[in-house]
Amino acid sequence: MRKYHALPVVLLAALTLTACQGGTGTKDEGAAHPEPASATVTATHPAEDGGSGKATSGARGTQGTSGGTGPQATKGSKAAKGTTATRVSCNGSNTTVTARPVTRPLNHMLLTVKNTGSKMCDLTYYPVLRFDEMQWAPQPVEDSKPQAVTTLAPGESGYAGVSLSAADGSGEGGTTGRKLTVGFQGRTPNSDGGPSALPTLPAKGVYYDSTLTVTYWLRDMDDALSY
Repeated sequence: MRKYHALPVVLLAALTLTACQGGTGTKDEGAAHPEPASATVTATHPAEDGGSGKATSGARGTQGTSGGTGPQATKGSKAAKGTTATRVSCNGSNTTVTARPVTRPLNHMLLTVKNTGSKMCDLTYYPVLRFDEMQWAPQPVEDSKPQAVTTLAPGESGYAGVSLSAADGSGEGGTTGRKLTVGFQGRTPNSDGGPSALPTLPAKGVYYDSTLTVTYWLRDMDDALSY
């Protein structure tokens, strides 16, 4: 049985404060993407830029920011662009977030974050997910960790894949989620990265169990759905 982990206190508080917020926005589009199992409506937030923070090392095994460009060493990674002074944190105030179940791979959902602000923003670490009032945080797929932080220019999108339940039925505590809150982390792990997002789920909800996991934020949609 998967060990449940308690939500970081500061992120849980941030998610609770934003649970009543939501809206509509623009869905990110692209060619030859997996067909969604059902249509979703994109949650929106005011197009405001978030705060900036000090850059951290982008060494392998740790996701951080970089003041320049460099080679991509791991799957789905992208070197940070620009300087720290010109980049802000991606969060619910300067992005639109879409959550859509996909038919392939089985029992997966794709999160898409589009930068709607006027500055480049950093998607740090991985999304902190909360279905309804759940009190545990889905753990990240460590193999999906990119070498460098995923940085989005205005209009660009980043992705995270969500494995909702075990295909062989081995997961426990299966239930259907009706509301999803997506939390953003700051420059340090488990810190509050700013306003969260409330992407709309299908009317029938989304089924998940104790095997629920999420990838780190990645540049490529196919990479996000490969775990």
